Amino acid sequence: MKKTPVIILFGGRSAEHEISLLSARNVLSALDRTRFEPMLVGIDKAGHWHRESERTLEAAAGDPRGVMLDASAPAVGMEDALVAHGPGGAPAGIDSEAVVFPVLHGTFGEDGTVQGAMELAGIAYVGAGVLGSAIGMDKDVAKRLLRDAGIPIVDFGIVTAGAFRRDPAGALRALPDLGYPRYVKPANAGSSVGVSRAAGPGDLERAVRAALAFDTKVLIERAVDAREIECAVLGNDDPQASIPGEILVHHKDGFYSYDAKYVDPDGASWKIPADLPPETIARVQTLAVATFRALELSGMARVDFFATRDGRALYVNEVNTIPGFTAVSMYPKMWEASGLSPSALITRLIELAIERRDERRALKTTP
Repeated sequence: MKKTPVIILFGGRSAEHEISLLSARNVLSALDRTRFEPMLVGIDKAGHWHRESERTLEAAAGDPRGVMLDASAPAVGMEDALVAHGPGGAPAGIDSEAVVFPVLHGTFGEDGTVQGAMELAGIAYVGAGVLGSAIGMDKDVAKRLLRDAGIPIVDFGIVTAGAFRRDPAGALRALPDLGYPRYVKPANAGSSVGVSRAAGPGDLERAVRAALAFDTKVLIERAVDAREIECAVLGNDDPQASIPGEILVHHKDGFYSYDAKYVDPDGASWKIPADLPPETIARVQTLAVATFRALELSGMARVDFFATRDGRALYVNEVNTIPGFTAVSMYPKMWEASGLSPSALITRLIELAIERRDERRALKTTP
């Protein structure tokens, strides 16, 4: 039986480049090689595409910050990086049956840009489509859609780079009354990059300036005294929710910051399943699936929640359409706790990508 080519796409231009290498390494290790033939493609921080060997990802097991994508191989265009090679090494074109597994966290990977390129090339790819990826990446747009769907979210406001540049004080005065403390974050970023806590009015301008270094739109949220709950969703038309887990933050930042996630080895821990009453677990799973549908997602997503400590309220915080697959990432761990092994999870994600591709190929392109 011919194996399905699976192109694991990693690296990228975002601030989450190194995390992507760790995720790609675990996707590769979980891939069922009796059914799938891996091909590795890395995107360096300048945006150049390279064919990579497994040695690149093996090197990332130590400290991914020191890993350089294959400098010995010339940078090539996207199509050249993705082509299969026939007898004698001659390019044989992009295999129409190949599946791309993008493990590109953050901008230029999780925001619909790469997904659009795959659509143009007619290749199946794992995860949300162009629209769902773009919506999931933009926290402002996602929150407005969730609010319109009746899904509970935390009160928020927006500051744009243009408004802040013209009149910083006026842009901040125009925000709704959110009280203090507030959390300030780039609208389009992941892994808590650029996120900070404004304890009072004196911190707000500094926090907004810091977030604007990563995006042209900044989200400001009311702080809630809450537990951080996460739930994994898997599927296309019939999405299923996993057992939820909880993030326990121990870092001095007081929230699940970038340092707590990736720098401080004791910054955070997790608990799966989350210590929640059965009715709350059911509510988390119901809201996770409702969020998945409302934001036009497919394939996979991790839905993050705030659960108030008094147990009275549950809010959807954000979604991650290409969740981490590192050794400490919650998405695969929650599915493993739900009875789906890492290998079975990767296989199912590839099958979902093929299902969606086949459905789109069956659509009429002319009247």
